[in-house]
Amino acid sequence: MFVFKISGYLYLFFAIILGIASNGLLKTTNGFTNLMPTIFCIVSIVLCIFCLSKVMILIPVGFAYATYGGLTITAVTIFGILKYNQFPNALGLIGLVFIVLGVIMVNYFGKINP
Repeated sequence: MFVFKISGYLYLFFAIILGIASNGLLKTTNGFTNLMPTIFCIVSIVLCIFCLSKVMILIPVGFAYATYGGLTITAVTIFGILKYNQFPNALGLIGLVFIVLGVIMVNYFGKINP
């Protein structure tokens, strides 16, 4: 069973990376008018959902989706800062801190009822 948990977290890692790639580069599609970025975004989001569907088999849904969503939102915001020079204001940064704290709380302090 331990091997399945490792592969679940590996799928989760790939889902997060693919989610960051597809969402972070969505702006470059220019409303789906640029062909290559559009193809990249479509392929990466489909692969992301595939990996996420595998995660849901091996890891509880609440933990998996909270981790995926929270880390993807945070990483895409950082990506926007680095690539597009789009800085969130102070309240946006506080919100990101709450997202990260929420992911930590769900993963380390959340209980699963069978």
